[in-house]
Amino acid sequence: MTKTAWVFPGQGSQALGMGTDLLDIPGAKEKFTQAEAILGWSVSEICQNQEEKLGQTLYTQPCLYVVESILADLMRERGQQPDLVAGHSLGEYIALYVAGVFEWSAGLHLVKRRAELMESAAGGMMAALMNFDREQLETVIAATPDVVLANDNSPAQVVISGTPDAVQTVMSQVKAKRAIPLKVSGAFHSHLMAAAASEFQDILESVEFQPATVLVMSNVEPLPSTDAQILKQRLTQQMTGSVRWREISLQLPANGIEQVIEIGPGNVLTGLIKRTTSDLILKNVRNAAELTD
Repeated sequence: MTKTAWVFPGQGSQALGMGTDLLDIPGAKEKFTQAEAILGWSVSEICQNQEEKLGQTLYTQPCLYVVESILADLMRERGQQPDLVAGHSLGEYIALYVAGVFEWSAGLHLVKRRAELMESAAGGMMAALMNFDREQLETVIAATPDVVLANDNSPAQVVISGTPDAVQTVMSQVKAKRAIPLKVSGAFHSHLMAAAASEFQDILESVEFQPATVLVMSNVEPLPSTDAQILKQRLTQQMTGSVRWREISLQLPANGIEQVIEIGPGNVLTGLIKRTTSDLILKNVRNAAELTD
């Protein structure tokens, strides 16, 4: 059997129309109904018709959680199971759900509150840098207060996060092929999220985590674990900690993984993995049509 990892994308992968083809599947339709009861708004309505809302943190994160978790459930109904799971930022919540760490509605309640807190943490800035000098970037970040490496995505792509002045300083001093400010409401995965993270930790503490049924690699510590307390502790650090996706990509073959399936809209994670590590079979399940038995 081919050892397989399932990976789940986060904010930025959303696309208008995602999940629409799931509405014809009875089990999936029930999940959309449950989600509306928890959220107070319709995921399918936002995904089909409201592109501007879909791009807002408040709506993006729950929509991705619902669509990606349904796709993963449909794959499991077809007899498929991962040997390891990981998710990028918000995607880690779907990974933990698939690994049996918490049940579906508990996960959605967590994601809803996370999205609300992150949406309200305004005032920061994030920017993506492509094809840059890593040594120079690390030197400039070390010399610039109030900015951090938020997402270490691949050898050629990172995201920095912090105060607008600090982020602009780094962008102006580091040579990069492209440097793009991101359309986000705050400085995610930085110390500027500390107040939101503290409030979220109280909510997280109230949710009981179960030992994972498959290995989970976390954003802040890309070493596989199934221990419920370790996974919860890592999740409490996630809102202020860096997403170490490049290291997760490197750890996949080191843990015997031969195939990676990205479950969710787009192909961001398979693209990042391809640029970081070779010799992995990479597949995407973006919609119902791409589900295989």
